[in-house]
Amino acid sequence: MSAPTSPLLSDRFAVALLMTATLTTMANAAISPALPGLEARFAAHPNAALLTRMLVPAPSLAVVLFAGCAGMLADRADKRSMLLWGVVLFAVAGSAGLVLSSLPAILISRLALGIAVALIITSQTALIADYFEGPKRSRLLGLQISARNIGGFVSITLAGFLALISPIHVFAIHAVALLMLPYLWSALHDPHRRAADPVPSALGDASKSGLGAGLWAMAALQFLTTLFFFTMPTQLPFFIATFDVTNTALIGSVMGGLTLAGALVATRYGRLKTRFGHTGLFALGFGLMAMGMLTLSRASGLGGIFAGAILVGLGFATVSPNFNDIALKSAPTARRGRAAGIMTTSVFLGQIMSPLATLPVIRSLNYLGLFLAIATLLSVAALIALTRRLVEIYVPDRV
Repeated sequence: MSAPTSPLLSDRFAVALLMTATLTTMANAAISPALPGLEARFAAHPNAALLTRMLVPAPSLAVVLFAGCAGMLADRADKRSMLLWGVVLFAVAGSAGLVLSSLPAILISRLALGIAVALIITSQTALIADYFEGPKRSRLLGLQISARNIGGFVSITLAGFLALISPIHVFAIHAVALLMLPYLWSALHDPHRRAADPVPSALGDASKSGLGAGLWAMAALQFLTTLFFFTMPTQLPFFIATFDVTNTALIGSVMGGLTLAGALVATRYGRLKTRFGHTGLFALGFGLMAMGMLTLSRASGLGGIFAGAILVGLGFATVSPNFNDIALKSAPTARRGRAAGIMTTSVFLGQIMSPLATLPVIRSLNYLGLFLAIATLLSVAALIALTRRLVEIYVPDRV
């Protein structure tokens, strides 16, 4: 099936996919402003500090374990049904924290939420690859990141105010998925495969050619980038608290500013890629993230924290669409579901590893040392990408 000729935002199918994209960031980051309150509420638990921090990336663990299966399912089953069931499970599991009375039980509900996210994001990305191609696919991948960030901005900001009432109230945000279902039911459909595409049963040739080296390279790079970025929702609220800022609405505004900045820049991904190329965007994005982390390492108040968070958000949203754009081009058509599953796994594995990797660094170097170390690594990545881009421009025969 050829790509649609209508503008993306007037295509009900594209709009439905973008609506589901708003849920994926909400799953992890929405409860971030309530973390200090949740830790205090369950302070009697011997592992309250670690378990509370793990509530944010807990869905990621389930995604890592389940995304591979979700990818294979997407290659063989009805992607529309897979996506709709994922949305239903998202609403039920995400809002379960409203009625659960123990920290371990809430953690289990967050794992169930991760299964929903695996179903949603894998089927969604595979449908984008099936239905769109060329510049429209690149633009929609950028809008996908933008939609995720808008969902994060709205949910995090609202969570900051809800947490003023009670930290438990933040779980209610996930029920918004139920409001989307009527539109999704009518707008989503599993598009017919293009005539030139191999049918799902013809996986023999695809398996011989593998999934593509570009996909595995992007999965590894996306893992590391996400690990660095996820210090924002898991550690930034606690860093802000060291400045005696306890107002959860203020904490939510910082996190909301980060996601909103990312949403704005991601809408320009299609045009930016045409101008700078993939490697140029890596140089720009990693450079912005490095500047943001450096700003955080030197912050002396909420203003510096806000500026650093925005720079990190801008940089992450600049590089994020690159990963799927390159990966989907590298994978055989008949294995796009598996490719989407691998890329989904890399994102959420990075989210899981982030608090586990950064807590020891914080204990040794404190928050400022952590941000400075990450800034150094991101600066090296930006320089490598910039060098590669200059070679592409001035010595194209060597590329």
